[in-house]
Amino acid sequence: MNYSAWGLMRGALSGHRYWPPAWRDATPKSSYDVIIVGGGGHGLAAAYYLAKNHGIDSVAVLERGWIGGGNTGRNTTIVRSNYLYPESARLYEFSLKLYEGLSQALNFNIMLSQRGLVLLAHSRHDLDSMSRWANAMRMNGISAELLTRDEVGALAPALDLSAQARLPVLGGFIQRRAGTARHDAVAWGYARAASALGVDIIQNCEVRDFIKEHGRVVGVDTAGGRIRAQRVGIAAAGHSSVLAKLAGFRLPVTSYALQAMVTEPIKPLLDTVILSPATGAYVSQSDKGEIVIGAMLDLFPSYAQRGSFAVKQAILAATLALFPSFSRLQLMRQWAGIVDVVHDSSPIIGPTPLPGLYINCGWGTGGFKAIPVGGWTFAHVLATGKSHALAEPFQLERFISGRLIDEAAASGIAH
Repeated sequence: MNYSAWGLMRGALSGHRYWPPAWRDATPKSSYDVIIVGGGGHGLAAAYYLAKNHGIDSVAVLERGWIGGGNTGRNTTIVRSNYLYPESARLYEFSLKLYEGLSQALNFNIMLSQRGLVLLAHSRHDLDSMSRWANAMRMNGISAELLTRDEVGALAPALDLSAQARLPVLGGFIQRRAGTARHDAVAWGYARAASALGVDIIQNCEVRDFIKEHGRVVGVDTAGGRIRAQRVGIAAAGHSSVLAKLAGFRLPVTSYALQAMVTEPIKPLLDTVILSPATGAYVSQSDKGEIVIGAMLDLFPSYAQRGSFAVKQAILAATLALFPSFSRLQLMRQWAGIVDVVHDSSPIIGPTPLPGLYINCGWGTGGFKAIPVGGWTFAHVLATGKSHALAEPFQLERFISGRLIDEAAASGIAH
């Protein structure tokens, strides 16, 4: 037995007592250059890129619970860039390219699997819509392929393609570079890399208020005391509006539960991601063999991390119509993330009405796929005070000017 194998066994048999921590368990300082409220993927990525890209290591990430315990750990791990508008295409394609090099950049295996994402057409209307969607992607420089019914069947043989199928499959389209990544590995990789560059990651540290002087935010009041900073960033997904209210302004954000579930593990059966836009169901198979089933939003605002029974029932019915053989599987776990939805289903990245306070929110159902670009562009505005070119179209001001980027058709489901 070699040393590494012995070390692994010793750590496992001792209850992980000998495993080295992935990041430093920091004690809060009295002040920092930058404080980021929210220890999920976007907050951790922003902290890493502040240190890596801008040389700012006097950074604290404050997390009310534990690192990656919010939406980063409560999603279906899908990454893609199949959006309609040029502004969105540039943003999400940049994120996908960062994902493609992230394991090497962080020296941490995020288990990226570019298995492709197939969207199913169940009607002539679906076929027409997907043709326009694929053409828009190509015009934005992102490859997309229309698929016949037989080509879809070859990619997912378990689909019901019979003449009696309740959801007939007429064809679809695929983004082959799309796929999945391991959600906790993304969070841990960014946390470890940020900590190694000097960032303080502080868990169980709830922000209770913002410190203001002369109309400017100069720090936060936490459960452990007051911490000052030159700039403060909020990256708290579905709880962004709660923190904005603490700061004294209102966001155009409504929080909904977005639920998902997994079955017992089975042998490899599905090596691509299947999405049915008409039903809101999307299905993939995890590396452990579980069938991962995603759903549409619940139709009422909520902060409950469980989701409604009505949506669960509808999604399971649609999934079994697509894959009848799955009816024999046991459902093992179900959960929901609290997503931050805005009117045009596009994010908000930039300054708030309060000087010194910046925000990264509004990703809705697409937050996981956008972690790298969300962190990259948020770090830029926190470091320079100026929005990154990729984030310029996604300012809070657009809700006054009316220059919205309506991506509801591309981002409403399937993150």
